[in-house]
Amino acid sequence: MTTLPLALPALVLVGLTLFTRRHADTRRLRRFVIGSVVVVLVVPVLVLLVTPDSATAAYAAVQAGGGAVAADRGTAFIAAAIAVAGSSLGAAAAVAYTGAAALAAVSEKPELFGRSIVIVGLAEGIAIYGLIIAVLILGRV
Repeated sequence: MTTLPLALPALVLVGLTLFTRRHADTRRLRRFVIGSVVVVLVVPVLVLLVTPDSATAAYAAVQAGGGAVAADRGTAFIAAAIAVAGSSLGAAAAVAYTGAAALAAVSEKPELFGRSIVIVGLAEGIAIYGLIIAVLILGRV
C-alpha cells in the first residue's frame, strides 16, 4: 500500500523528464529540476507522516472486525484522486496544444472558429471522463 505513493513522485519525474527533453530552454529546465527535486523529496516525507496514522486506524479496524472496508475506502479515495489528477493533467496538455493551434488557425481563417472550438472541447472532455470514473469509484464505497 505504501509503495504506490512512494513511487508516484518517481513516475512524475520520469514523465516530466520525457516532456521537457523536447525543450532546450535552460530556464525551464532549471525550474523543472528544482520542482522535481522538491516533489521527490517532499511527497514521500508527507506520505510517511500520514501513513502511520492510517495504518494504525486500519489495524484498529481489523481488530474490530471491519478492516476490509476501511482499507478499501482508503484505496478507493486514492484511486479516485489519481483518476481526476491524471485526466486533468492530460486535458491540460491537450487543451494547451489544441488551443494554440486553434488560435493560429482562426487568426488566418476566421471561418474555422466553429471547428476549432469543437476540437478544443473534445480535448477538455478528457477531464470530464476522469471525473466520471472518480464518481463511479466513489459510488461503490
